[in-house]
Amino acid sequence: MTLTTHLPQSYGYVPDVNAAQAKQTPVRKRQVPIALVSLLTAAGLLLIWAATATAGLVSPIFLPAPAVVAATLWNLVTVGFVDSTLAEHVLASLGRVLGGLGVSVLIGVPAGLAIGMSRIGRGILDPIVEFLRPLPPLAYLPLIIIWFGIGEASKVTVIALSMLPSIIISTAAGVRAVPKDHINAARAFGATRRQVTLHVVLPSALPSILTGTRIALGTGWSTLVAAELVAATRGLGFMIQSAAQFLVTDVVIAGIAVIALIAILLEIAARALERWLAPWASAH
Repeated sequence: MTLTTHLPQSYGYVPDVNAAQAKQTPVRKRQVPIALVSLLTAAGLLLIWAATATAGLVSPIFLPAPAVVAATLWNLVTVGFVDSTLAEHVLASLGRVLGGLGVSVLIGVPAGLAIGMSRIGRGILDPIVEFLRPLPPLAYLPLIIIWFGIGEASKVTVIALSMLPSIIISTAAGVRAVPKDHINAARAFGATRRQVTLHVVLPSALPSILTGTRIALGTGWSTLVAAELVAATRGLGFMIQSAAQFLVTDVVIAGIAVIALIAILLEIAARALERWLAPWASAH
């Protein structure tokens, strides 16, 4: 070993250590931040919109300029539309969406646990979930009105039914993904079925449950407009529908922008909650 190690130097060969390290260590290229790409994309779309409106390629009735929409948005905040300010419309819609989410979580998580942990539960609940999942909310909206009337209960029920399949399916998938070794180890230490469910299955399935909740929030906002068609006097969906009837396009676009902004903020809050409740999942 000694002869082999010193042989190259005895013949006048000196290894280039820096060159060897340069070959082994790849040069990392600086990547453009995703947030910057998203910001530039949004700015580009706004420029195209403004240029199209300024050039008069589309009638202002169908596509008002961004400055007009911004002025309308400020007018909605200060004056309001159809006897309510923008804050009152937002609070009404937010209460319905969050109320529907609460109902769907209270029903969907136990149902998902039953589907994932029990063959009988899967046999009973799986057909119901697969029946509800492809149905659009407008299909069962008349039936909900017959059953619950035209009050807030029917609106919250329609939104909750649209959210329910996402939460049930995500919960069931999370339960099936729990490692069997964890369950067997808990049973080996004498844990009851209830303790296994609360301390092993539910924490392991929590990331999937939170992901299903995030998906359900998006579904709930898309159902909001349909839910607020039923004898509503406040709400973003009601505001958009009322403006559309009179071709007030700037109010329609402003309402859509507000819904998108609230949905983005709720998504950010849901991701922060996921990092707090399940930090082991967001670390990967």
